[in-house]
Amino acid sequence: METNPPTSELMSPVHSFRNRFFCSDFQNDEEFNAPASVYTYMHVDCSRSSEAPVRSPDVVISNNFMNSAFNDDQVMDNEEGEDSHMQAMTVAVFGSSHGPSMFAESSCSQLGGWPSNPYFVFDTPQGTRYWIPNVADKFIPVCGKSYPTFADVLSTYELYAFEAGFSVKKGQTKVWNGIPTHKYLRCSKYGKPQLKRTFDTLDESSVKHRRTNFTWCDCKASILVSISNDSYTVLSFNDIYNHELVESYNRDLSKISRKLSFSTKQFIHNMSLNRIGPMRAYRCLVALKGGHHNVNGNPVDFKNFSHQLRIFIGERDAQVFLERLRERFDNLPNFYFDYTVSNGKLSSVFWADEISKLNYKAFGDVLAFDATYSTNRYKMVFVPFTGVDHHHFQCVTFGAGLISTESIESYVWLLKAFLKAHGTQPTLVLSDQDPSMLQAVPMVFTESRHRLCMWHIMKKLPSKISADVLDNTDLRSCIHRLVWNVYIKPETFESRWNDLLQTFGLQDHSWLNDMYNIKHLWVPAYFRELPMCCLMKTTSRCESSNAAFKVNSTSANTLVQFMMCFENRVDSQRYRQCVSEYKTSSTMFTGNTDLAIEQHAFAIYTNVVFAQVQKEIIKGKFLCYITNQTEPNNSSLLIDVTHLDKRNNITNVYQVTYNTVDQSASCSCRNFTRIGYLCRHVFCVYRLKNVERIPPQYINDRWRRDALPKQVFSISSRYGVNPHAPSVMQNEILDLVTECVDVARTDENALAKLVDQLRDFKINVLSKQPLSTTQNESNECQMEEIVGQPINIPVEVANPEVARNKGCGTHT
Repeated sequence: METNPPTSELMSPVHSFRNRFFCSDFQNDEEFNAPASVYTYMHVDCSRSSEAPVRSPDVVISNNFMNSAFNDDQVMDNEEGEDSHMQAMTVAVFGSSHGPSMFAESSCSQLGGWPSNPYFVFDTPQGTRYWIPNVADKFIPVCGKSYPTFADVLSTYELYAFEAGFSVKKGQTKVWNGIPTHKYLRCSKYGKPQLKRTFDTLDESSVKHRRTNFTWCDCKASILVSISNDSYTVLSFNDIYNHELVESYNRDLSKISRKLSFSTKQFIHNMSLNRIGPMRAYRCLVALKGGHHNVNGNPVDFKNFSHQLRIFIGERDAQVFLERLRERFDNLPNFYFDYTVSNGKLSSVFWADEISKLNYKAFGDVLAFDATYSTNRYKMVFVPFTGVDHHHFQCVTFGAGLISTESIESYVWLLKAFLKAHGTQPTLVLSDQDPSMLQAVPMVFTESRHRLCMWHIMKKLPSKISADVLDNTDLRSCIHRLVWNVYIKPETFESRWNDLLQTFGLQDHSWLNDMYNIKHLWVPAYFRELPMCCLMKTTSRCESSNAAFKVNSTSANTLVQFMMCFENRVDSQRYRQCVSEYKTSSTMFTGNTDLAIEQHAFAIYTNVVFAQVQKEIIKGKFLCYITNQTEPNNSSLLIDVTHLDKRNNITNVYQVTYNTVDQSASCSCRNFTRIGYLCRHVFCVYRLKNVERIPPQYINDRWRRDALPKQVFSISSRYGVNPHAPSVMQNEILDLVTECVDVARTDENALAKLVDQLRDFKINVLSKQPLSTTQNESNECQMEEIVGQPINIPVEVANPEVARNKGCGTHT
């Protein structure tokens, strides 16, 4: 270890230590600007060694400025006096319990650009150790400097505290005649620890002390600010600490670094909308930012914020939920919502936006709805209304509702709200066997056919029929072949049903007889005349759609959070629509036959529908042929078309009626009625009659490429896009920074220049705004921005009571 030879200045009896922190007048004082070479610096890892390196024994250092720094005035709340040995801080050479007095610099490795010596350490003659941070001049508060607001002083001190390695809290306020005159900002470890309260009683105390890792050591480091004429002036600045400062490699664990930034809170919230909890959100953010040290907060902080957000919404949940719907109504065109209140509490609600209405106008001929449970903390039943679009036969949402009870009255109100929003009734309504739905649907949809889900009925078969009958016979396969047959007529179904019951001796089976009595509500043979009757025979699409909604929401969500999850899921649904529309518009035609009608079909239909029509055209050319043709009159023909399978075996013969005038055709398989596009038998006839275009009457509008207007696919129609200018600029900034980093990722000089520019910009921004605001109002403002609604609104509608329905489980 090298030491500098003592100089004449150092050999003087008393030498004042350089104080660059208090007053700019000292900068011209030669004594306070002594060169660094006059000191003996000895590196030490102060966090691991109790013994400090010793300065030259013939040197006496007198820190006179420390005396003045700790002579703070008494404040109105009887602030306790300073430590006695700090009142007369003179570092003597001899008499210390640690040996001769020392002044040394701590040593630590450089991490992330931090200085290798972040603080100085010294001992008093009484053996007390103190720390002084080694911080760049631009971060150090200057005595005598004035600030327009107290927030500016706070931001300056917090920035210094972050660089130094400690946390800040607000201290006492001096008041004269009711007017504040002085304010303190102190180290967060200021104050003496309170002893645990004891009780002189035989009963066990009910007071529970919270566990905490935070300690108080009565640190006197502080800054004193005077208040006069709306100006805040720094009077004194004490930067001597009686506790070890946070090292650079632990800076991310300090109190100020653990405060979650708004972007982090928004990230936690956005992840929760995709059913990703705070723990997984923390791991994702660590992966995105390249390490734990780059993430504000720890997993506990993430969980606490998620919990605090639900508490913050609290009793205002229903009111904020309705205010969010009102905001949609005011800002979005053609948005509709309605709700009911029972005993001052929210009972039911329905909503549908303009895009849902456009989807219903195009694809609302067949409607399915099914109740879903465990999507919110009040156990309100979620009922989405679902249809099938023209892109990959995907699910599309026409609207949604929440009801507290599954009663007939609740479903009647919900269906009336749906009808009021859309104006027209569907052709076919599909639901399960819920008794309330079974009675409510005919009461509201008087012009629609109500159909029960076949899957819900057939899945009960094993529980309704004895296992011996099912295991020892082929009853199950016979029933399935009969009830799922879409080609037979009602008379054929009835005769085959009776024969089946007689064959297996089940004529008196009560459940089978009950299902037969309501056969017109679920057997496909009774819907064969209904257009698009085979588009949905089960509520499986509802089940799929509901499962997708439950992927985002959980049973712990508030109504506000559930609404955000719903919008997030609908946004994903519409994004898939947009992707499918793009694929349809950008795909080039590749025909498999030389028929012009194939290219015409490609120009009409979307990709997925064209694939089905193309298959019918190909099979009509290669697997079908005409066996008989009759002419009942001058304008029509009766043509028998034989259908072959892949092995060229005859499977069936269908009759096609062809009109020679308008080229219309109808087939006995009724494929156009059931699905909405022509069958292979008609295409076989068209091939022989040289029909090159599909007649307009056989082009169902719901399968067209342009079934939906282009505004449905615009970015402004998506829930997940915030059109406000600040949000747009934030996203642009992130994109620009990412682009710059990607381009300069291999250029060290360019990256260093970018880092310097961003650091300077950060310092300029932080000099105007607090680094971390400790007021509760700021946290509330951030949560208000995340929730999207102000919280200080009058509560007119209380939260609904926790409902108990058939899907709520047995433990509640």
